[in-house]
Amino acid sequence: MDKPKGKIIAIGGNEDKGTYPNPKSKKKYYLDFFELGILKRFLQEIPATNPHIEVITTASMIPEEVGERYLSAFGILGAGNVNLMHIREENDVLNSEYISRVKAADGILFSGGDQSRITRIFKNSEILQIIKQRYQQESFVLAGTSAGAMAMSKFMIKGGSATESLLRGSVKMASGLNILSGVIIDTHFIIRGRFGRLMEAVATHPKTIGIGLGEDTGILITEGNMIETIGSNLVIIADGHDIGYTNIEEVAIGRPIAIENIVMHVLAKGNVYDIYKRQFYRNSSTLE
Repeated sequence: MDKPKGKIIAIGGNEDKGTYPNPKSKKKYYLDFFELGILKRFLQEIPATNPHIEVITTASMIPEEVGERYLSAFGILGAGNVNLMHIREENDVLNSEYISRVKAADGILFSGGDQSRITRIFKNSEILQIIKQRYQQESFVLAGTSAGAMAMSKFMIKGGSATESLLRGSVKMASGLNILSGVIIDTHFIIRGRFGRLMEAVATHPKTIGIGLGEDTGILITEGNMIETIGSNLVIIADGHDIGYTNIEEVAIGRPIAIENIVMHVLAKGNVYDIYKRQFYRNSSTLE
């Protein structure tokens, strides 16, 4: 299969959108938006000089508020051609205006919220087919934050408590949008302690790569397999290809899971990982 010509940016959630320090707030990454610039990197990866951006707020229960925050953030970066798609129901994806805008956009970003809303509304839609086709065939950039990132894989984590993970059945899985194959993405990863949740998901679907994204952190995926870490936090890789013994199919619901030989990597800003070769690189220059 030909390598995709487009790029994907998957963000772990709570990416800093340019807010300034507030002494009443507990948020840590106030200035990283300017210094590390996940959204800035999103714009830089788009070849157009004045890119047409569409932000799809389907996952959010407060789409207007979330949309305004993105408009403000992109405005700070000088991006003026940014529009919002408040697609709420299945019939909304049939709207010819939305279809035309997806065809015309240089980059699309799915906001956070509930990933199941994204899959329910976009599954089997013309809009999803257009996005997949453009990702494969054009210099098109697709981004998703939190739920928007989790929904991109073929197998998607639907839910499950981090504290109860590694007890069979605690992690709920569902079908994702199948834009990325061979991976399972989890978000808000470090701060919410979702290591066990990702390991259980990978053990449930052997021969996959689990990707845990910290907050204000993302990955840039090029050619469908090359991951570069961007942002201020960490990315965890859980490689399930060499899992030996696991009792996940044998034990009763709620009982502890055993997993032999799951391989873990920790990536910081600038580190690179090849999904196909399952190999870690210090930075992009070491690929040469």
